[in-house]
Amino acid sequence: MPTIDELIIAFDRGLRTVFAPAQSLRPTPGASLPEAGMTEVEKAHAAALMRVNHSGEICAQALYQGQALTSRSPRARAALEQAASEETEHLAWTERRIKALGGRKSLLNPVWYAGSFALGALSGLAGDRWNLGFLAETERQVVAHLEGHLRKLPEGDGRSRAVLEQMREDEARHATSAIQHGAAELPEPAKAAMRLTSKVMTETAFWI
Repeated sequence: MPTIDELIIAFDRGLRTVFAPAQSLRPTPGASLPEAGMTEVEKAHAAALMRVNHSGEICAQALYQGQALTSRSPRARAALEQAASEETEHLAWTERRIKALGGRKSLLNPVWYAGSFALGALSGLAGDRWNLGFLAETERQVVAHLEGHLRKLPEGDGRSRAVLEQMREDEARHATSAIQHGAAELPEPAKAAMRLTSKVMTETAFWI
């Protein structure tokens, strides 16, 4: 079971994830590209898509922090913490892009975080093979989601496109890493439940 110190650290990370500006060691992809000349409707649509992606990264942070907290294997915990570290960069990139497009972050981010953290902690308690399997399947579904958003972005929004393309590459690598660390293949009902939960979050975050 997690120690009191670990719980305090997890709570602090949660507050910083939801309320503090995220930081990135890597430069924001596409930052050197010229800003596209988009209509206000196109900018609002791109901002809403990036808001969804930002909320998805809030969920990812929470999932991986919850999973790492209850993981039994140092090797699995290291893989989860590495994924969480790169997700922090994704948070920073999407947050900056939302601001540049004149949008706002989801008002429900604290709810997304709390629910995802609880789900991640429960996944960790199931054992490391299932924990890593949950990570791998999450990342596969995120890759598919990002590919969908790349098709929906306004044609000229190269900056947002560059961010999503780098995120897609990172997420695919996280899935591969989880499999290499011994991830179990989740049963189809679990995958379907994950897709349904993701759909609820993405459709809600697009508007709220």
